[in-house]
Amino acid sequence: MKNIVVLVSGGGTNLQALIDAEKRGDLGPGKITCVISSTLDAYALTRAKNNGIKTRVIPKKGVGREEYTDRMVAALLEEKADLVILAGFMVILGEKLPKTFPNAVMNVHPALIPSFCGPGYYGLHVHEAVLAAGVKVTGATVHFVNEVCDGGPIILQGVVPVENDDTPEVLQRRVMENVEWKLLPKAARLFCEGKIQVVNGIAKAIGE
Repeated sequence: MKNIVVLVSGGGTNLQALIDAEKRGDLGPGKITCVISSTLDAYALTRAKNNGIKTRVIPKKGVGREEYTDRMVAALLEEKADLVILAGFMVILGEKLPKTFPNAVMNVHPALIPSFCGPGYYGLHVHEAVLAAGVKVTGATVHFVNEVCDGGPIILQGVVPVENDDTPEVLQRRVMENVEWKLLPKAARLFCEGKIQVVNGIAKAIGE
């Protein structure tokens, strides 16, 4: 079994997708063993508790990045995490995280990296930028986390169309439902089955 620890900050829709996938047996040998939140009132904590998953809160408010990263890494080591998944986790952690868990920290970003990514591109801001640019397709990317914001090896990507009458909220929902909620569990399963190789900064799914 591979221990999956999910980091959250808000509602936890991506966490719910992972929980549902585990119930279906779609995480392979992966098991969500702990959910850690950066905020006390994240609804994601309720989702975890409702499904019998251990929860922890490591508040970010008033704590510097490096100190917060140290606390998070210590917690992840305590939880014996094999895979760390950032699921709506609204904190940028320091380099100690990917250095401690190389190619074992996953994030889902609501755009097609390398477009519309990096500092400042999060939540609705991403979809606002997509609409402002007039692109005709968008999507989401599951990638490993490294020292560069949204710069780690790309694991999986999926695409949806951008419609003429889209609002950021409508586009956000389309990306979540059609890409994020499907690709994140798939990437987690591939990792837990040992089917992802990273060579020269490029991630490749083996046997898919």
